[in-house]
Amino acid sequence: MRVLVFNAGSSSLKFGVFDGDARIFKGSFDRFRDDGCDFVFCDPTETRGRAPHGDLDTAIAAVPAVLADHGIDGLDAIGHRIAHGGTEFAKPALLDAECIARIEALIPLAPLHNPANLAAVQMARRIWPELPQLGVFDTSFHLTNPARATTYAVPAEWRAAGLRRFGFHGTSHKYVALRAAKEIGAPLSDLRIISVHLGNGASVCAIQRGESLDSSMGLTPLEGLVMGTRSGDVDPGAFGFLHRQLGLSIPQIEHALYHDSGLKALTGSSDMRDVEDRAAAGDAEAQAAIHLYAYRARKYVGAYAAAMGGVDAIVFTGGIGENSASMRRRICDGLDFMGLDLDHDRNAHVDLADYAAPQIQAYGSRVRVIVTETAEQLMIAREVAASLARPAITPRPIPIAVSGRHVHLSPEAVEALFGRGYQLTIDRQLRQPGNWSAVERVAVEGPKGTLHDVAILGPLRKRTQTEVSRTDSFALGIDVPVRDSGQLDGTPRVRLIGPAGTFDTDGLIVAARHIHTNPQDAVAMGLSDGQVVQVEVTGGTGRGVTFSRTLVRVAPNAFTEMHIDTDEANAAGIVGAADGALVPGIAGAPAA
Repeated sequence: MRVLVFNAGSSSLKFGVFDGDARIFKGSFDRFRDDGCDFVFCDPTETRGRAPHGDLDTAIAAVPAVLADHGIDGLDAIGHRIAHGGTEFAKPALLDAECIARIEALIPLAPLHNPANLAAVQMARRIWPELPQLGVFDTSFHLTNPARATTYAVPAEWRAAGLRRFGFHGTSHKYVALRAAKEIGAPLSDLRIISVHLGNGASVCAIQRGESLDSSMGLTPLEGLVMGTRSGDVDPGAFGFLHRQLGLSIPQIEHALYHDSGLKALTGSSDMRDVEDRAAAGDAEAQAAIHLYAYRARKYVGAYAAAMGGVDAIVFTGGIGENSASMRRRICDGLDFMGLDLDHDRNAHVDLADYAAPQIQAYGSRVRVIVTETAEQLMIAREVAASLARPAITPRPIPIAVSGRHVHLSPEAVEALFGRGYQLTIDRQLRQPGNWSAVERVAVEGPKGTLHDVAILGPLRKRTQTEVSRTDSFALGIDVPVRDSGQLDGTPRVRLIGPAGTFDTDGLIVAARHIHTNPQDAVAMGLSDGQVVQVEVTGGTGRGVTFSRTLVRVAPNAFTEMHIDTDEANAAGIVGAADGALVPGIAGAPAA
């Protein structure tokens, strides 16, 4: 599929054409002024010069002629980078009139970015009305962040109005995580990665087993790291202070935090290359700015390693992350306590040609350090192509199975809990073939309390797994992660109590909701193994809820049903039997 990708800003337009993963053209119009703009075209030979386009609309209008001059035709679709999708857009969306109106409503959350993005969409729809045009949202990747990472401790009416953390650079963080996993040679679902995107805009993202756990940017792209012209973290009390002391209004303060802060405020230049050159020449302000920039990034790396219970790889990307060996070293120095040991020669000689992702850690380092060029346009093209190629979901009822707290025991656990040579007694067969519930029960003990009469499900497993609800986790007094079944590395330890003894083990999780289905039903519903979908469930009380990010598991002879826990059932008002319905439209992507 041949996809044209636009990344539009107020003063620049970047675009590229992809045929599959192959980029066949790259272009940009930059620094719009009354007398024109700069352009760079690459196909792959690079040409530079001046063009007469003074604004975004005239630049986009010139793109068809540019592509024709370079012999590029046969476009199948257009993808647009959209900065802010709020909580509505968890996947690429077809940019029809209704969708555009929903994005326009989000402009207060991204006043600098969404208007330019939408201007490009409107112009492109006029130029290519026959082509499907999809938006890919910077915020979508971060919608997996748990409430503890997205919630501000502010009055309820503020939160009800939409005040929460979102995170940005999601397309970049997703791409580099996938690229790092490929370089390491391990499934992304097995890795804990910290993605460090350092450019004029900068952010750090904790990616735990393929999902964004937290990001340094918040409600807006202002929060977090020091950036080119943006402040990063600032005490919100600064607004009142500056109003009282300097008489500044909220719009004046906000404008300064976006446009006149960061490196520009500290040194007079927003370009790290200039700052590093001046620092090397002895400029004290530039030296102080570099120390501050690196300190802020290193602090977030350490925080996210703690949040994930460790880190397998740190990935640097973005203009500064890709090109500044000095900044990479400054951030990594002092992280040896985590087992990170940088190889300074490898760090100084990084080659990123052809989407390379070189590792620059020393041999024996427990943490890998990777550098790779971010490829947001490629990621957008992939997401557009995948969305259009995937069949639409066919609505049909899916039985809902509510899973109460239970354990899956290993042979060692059975002997510790019930005695040597003990065999569990099957009470009843479950709907999933080969699965059963035992007559026996155990207790689960935590630092705050004990859960009694916990069911045991068979067959036995190599590793013990204990599944509880979020409410149960508070009763136990343990912070329990949401995990797919079987993903138990780094999970909390808990004590199981049986009639013959106790068994201390890790493997305590809140099971992520999922759908079991067989190949025949999967084909009928347009689903595939590993796909992530949305399911609308209405309980007997009439109260309904749409469950996002529901994982599809396809296996021979599986009984088609969706598994949720008791908290989720309560949220949907489920009393007795209930069915769910796949949300119609373009399906979600396979799980990373």
